[in-house]
Amino acid sequence: MRLTRPMLALTGAVAVLALSACGAGGDDEAKAPETATGSLEQLAAKAKCDPNMQTDADEIRQAICTTGKDKYILATFATDRGQAEWLSGAKDYGGYYLVGRKWVAVGQEKTVTALQGKLGGTMEEGSEHMNPGGSHNKGGHHS
Repeated sequence: MRLTRPMLALTGAVAVLALSACGAGGDDEAKAPETATGSLEQLAAKAKCDPNMQTDADEIRQAICTTGKDKYILATFATDRGQAEWLSGAKDYGGYYLVGRKWVAVGQEKTVTALQGKLGGTMEEGSEHMNPGGSHNKGGHHS
């Protein structure tokens, strides 16, 4: 199955919207570890999640991960370019992204922040227009 950029962006957007109602876990404010690497299964094991595979293609592998009450999307990419293109499209839909080398975790801010304590990575935030209450909106932008 060949996945196009719009399909991948739409998948990411649907995941963000579907997970927006999911609960977040406890705080993990400890210093983030070195950024993890590996396959989707290896990253899921480090995160102690139970992955439910959604996409298994050459370019991207994507699963819904569950850790306790927390749910998030974990995706791995064949290339850095594929990851960059996916992030570029997905961020238009808002959300919180934990980014590592050839992998991304997407979910609620608290969930992704806690995950950073297990996987390392860099926290990024999606578009301010699709992320009500996010840090981009603290400047007083009201609709």
